[in-house]
This record gives sequence, structure tokens and C-alpha cells, in this order.
Amino acid sequence: MSGNLSRRGVLAAGSAAAVSGFPFIGRAENALPIKVAMPTVLSGPYTVIGETCRAATQLAFEAFNAAGGLDGRMIELIVRDDKARPDEAARVIREFINSDKVDLIIAATSTAGAFAIQEVVRETGHLCIHTVSETSVLTADPKIRAPNSFRVSRQGIQDSIAAVQSAVQLVKTKGLKRWMTVCQDFAYGRAIQAQFVALFKQMEPSIEIVATAWPKFMAPDYTDTVTQILSAKPDVIYCSLGGGEIVSFIDQALLYAMFDRTLMFTPNLADISTLKQVKVLPKGAYSGSRYLPTYPNVPGNAAWEAAMEKKKVTGSNWAWQTAAGAEFLLAALKQTKSLDPKVLAEALRGMTIDSPFGAQGKITMRAEDQTIVDYAIGWGLVGSQSPFFTEVVDADWKTIKENEREWKKSQGFI
Repeated sequence: MSGNLSRRGVLAAGSAAAVSGFPFIGRAENALPIKVAMPTVLSGPYTVIGETCRAATQLAFEAFNAAGGLDGRMIELIVRDDKARPDEAARVIREFINSDKVDLIIAATSTAGAFAIQEVVRETGHLCIHTVSETSVLTADPKIRAPNSFRVSRQGIQDSIAAVQSAVQLVKTKGLKRWMTVCQDFAYGRAIQAQFVALFKQMEPSIEIVATAWPKFMAPDYTDTVTQILSAKPDVIYCSLGGGEIVSFIDQALLYAMFDRTLMFTPNLADISTLKQVKVLPKGAYSGSRYLPTYPNVPGNAAWEAAMEKKKVTGSNWAWQTAAGAEFLLAALKQTKSLDPKVLAEALRGMTIDSPFGAQGKITMRAEDQTIVDYAIGWGLVGSQSPFFTEVVDADWKTIKENEREWKKSQGFI
């Protein structure tokens, strides 16, 4: 037999495929595409998720296919709208698996959809990479984590630790001690609010949480929330709204001159796709970096944004996460030349890739909980014009990891 595969190797691969149900990639199969499913959000206020994640994945796969694919085998991306609903996400993912016979899954959908998809892939065994859900328990909680499921996105507890580092500085330098939280009434909002408040009180006991608002997920009207804020008169609001939600909230709050006396502090505003939708930016708004072509300030980041613009799509936080997820998947395929989820999962655990979105030019898939670390996080003042982000303080990953571990212990996860 010619090539690098011995007869024993082919027989072994065939046996593995027979047991797992997922084929080894052999040369005889070159004509067949590798099917990758992407359930995502293509309707409602978070349409930007699906539009940007699809474009980011297309960029990665087009480059891979143009270079010859995997021994001549091309990747085919199949995208469908799950409407950010868990029931629809479960239906769509089963359709991908049962009707389309997909090989791999990139779940670029909301946290609600991600939890539903997690249970389906736990049952079917398909390799899944979550690239949008940032709720920490998806990978931190061993009861929810699945051996065939990985997360390539920022996560709430890590964001919260970085946010608190910046918030403490605001208290110390400007004396802003009266805070209010405005977070979506669903898993991500509830979790990140609890994490932020607990850490903030621990690191700066002098602060006071004067009120808490829980607008519904994807709510169209924030009048009640704005009224609560005006009544509570906080110095600062910590706001976890994102995408179309935060755009609507800001537009409505400006009608009441809410930001004349209250600063905005949010992990989700410093995103180029979001900033382009905000009509008037609140003065003195602080944000964590989501995605900006100027942060991190490296050539690869700017080049990626230029490539996205050629697809007539602006980059976003969800898009860089999905781009990185696609690169992890492609690296595992190149390394293993296999579609067996167990083989791919083993390759992904502990893998480090070069990435313009890394704090030091690299991102690592942490083996212990199958989630990424060492991506770029910074906090600073947000502007509507380039460079968009000033007075930036980079988060310290040593501090993030130490505090994250303590949080996991407090939750009984380790």
C-alpha cells in the first residue's frame, strides 16, 4: 500500500470508526465534504451574533479549503437560525445531526441555546465548540461540562474579576461608591451580576449596591429600568446588556438625561459592531474590551477586521470568539486527521494556538475544564471614534486565575 498508511493502520482506523461511528479521514473519502453545523442567532436584537459569527467562520474555512483542505477534503459550513430559544436550539441541532448528518458542531448561540445543545451532544457524542455562551457554569461545573464539548469564548467569572479590578480603581480615584446593577433576567445576566457583586464587595467593602434591575432578556422597552435608576440615583450602573439590548437601553436612557449624573460601567459596550449602532455614546462610559480592531493593538487584529469588512460585516466579540473556535477545530483536524470526537477532544485539551486575540498573541484551551484562557481583556474609556478605547488597563491573568479558582472552590466545582 502506498503513502504513509500501513494496512494495519487502515484496519485500525476502520475498527475505531466502526466502534465510534465517526470516521477516520482517509484518502478515498476526499470527495466528501466535512460538514460543520452552526446553530446561531439570525433574528431579533442579537442578529449581529449570527451575521458576524457566520462571516468569521467562513473566513477561516475558506482559507483552509483554498489551501487544499484536509488531504483534499473540503469543509462545508451549514448555518441555521435558532432564534436564541432553547427549544428551537434543541430542534435545530437534532435536525443538523439526523437530517444533514453533520460531522462537527460550532454552537454560536446564546447561553439559553447553548445549554440545550449541550444536552443533545452529550447524548449523541458529537464534538461541539461553544463560541458565544459566556456563562461560567457551562464549563466550570463538572455536572454540566461534557467531555466532547469545549468553550472558545470569554466567560463571566473571568470577565467579572477583570471588571472588579477596574471598578476598584474608580472607587479609589473618583470616590464613586454608590452602584446599581442592570442585568438581563436569564442565566448569563443572573450569574455575572452575582459574581461581580460578590467580588466587588470582597475587594472594596466600602461600596454600596443601592438597587438592582432585572430587565427581561431581549426586552424592547427599558422605561421601567430607567425609572428605577433615576429613583435610586447611583453614581455608577454596572450593566451587562449587550448587542441590540444595550443600544436600545442607551437610546432610551438618553431621553431622560440619565447619564448626566450616572456613569455607565459595562463589559459589553467596547465592541465595534455595537459602537456603530449607538447614536450618542454616554460621556465617561467605561467598558471591558469586547472586540475592537485597535485592541489588542497588533497587526493580525487589524488585518482580520479588514477581511471581515470585505465580507461587508463588522467584527464583533462573538465573531472573534468564533474565529478562534474555528482555528482550534482546524488545528485539531490537521493534527489528528480524524473526525472521531474522542480523538479530536484529546487533541484540543491543553492546545495552544497563535491568535491576534490573545493577551500575548496566543490562546490556550485549558485542559481541566475545556475552556479558553489568556485571551485579551482590558478596561478603559469608550469613544465613538478610533481608537475607540483609551486609558486602557490590561487585566492581570495571574489574578484572574487565582480568583477564579477560589470562586470554583466556593461553588463546589473543585
